[in-house]
Amino acid sequence: MKRLVAYGWALAILQAVALVFAQPAFAKSKLVLAFGDSLTAGYGLKPNESFPAQLQAALIKGGIPARVHNAGVSGDTSAAGRGRLAFVLAGLKAKPDLVILELGANDMLRGLSPDQTRVNVDAVLAELKKRGIPVILAGMRASPNMGKSYQARFDPIFPALAKKHGARLYPFFMNGVTPNRSLLIADQMHPNAKGVAIIVKGVYPLVAAALR
Repeated sequence: MKRLVAYGWALAILQAVALVFAQPAFAKSKLVLAFGDSLTAGYGLKPNESFPAQLQAALIKGGIPARVHNAGVSGDTSAAGRGRLAFVLAGLKAKPDLVILELGANDMLRGLSPDQTRVNVDAVLAELKKRGIPVILAGMRASPNMGKSYQARFDPIFPALAKKHGARLYPFFMNGVTPNRSLLIADQMHPNAKGVAIIVKGVYPLVAAALR
């Protein structure tokens, strides 16, 4: 009986010690908020093929314990993203260690004024900065069919705002994917799983540096 009691105490102590050593590793786990439109959400893809899912897998593989929360909404304009930012942040259980902000593609596709896009993305960055949340801003580029005048007003928005708010800039979210048809789904607008993998590979160094 005494041996059983002693064994029980020894087991309890070992479990307590294991818990103590496990807590720091858990505490170091990072929360990344991927906030954007259908390019972030993973339109046309399986859940595990989306940008947040593939990025999370890459971070864990790279030795960075992290959870990437998918806050992408298909069809979102910069105005819609601005409107739901506070709601999304309030719904998280913890303050994000990093936000990857990807908005503006739908503004461009709908021909909305670049001035509106600038104001909305500016407001989102200002709010995140106010909350002390680091940001990687994913840039967008206007499609050639929008014309040179539109491109000249739209494309500079993202580097200018990144500089203004001290955010890290990934110049073009779809870099290396557009216009390669083999990396796009049937609509020839959204990346397929292979296309997302290329996006993740491109943005990974920025994300890893920000989290470390």
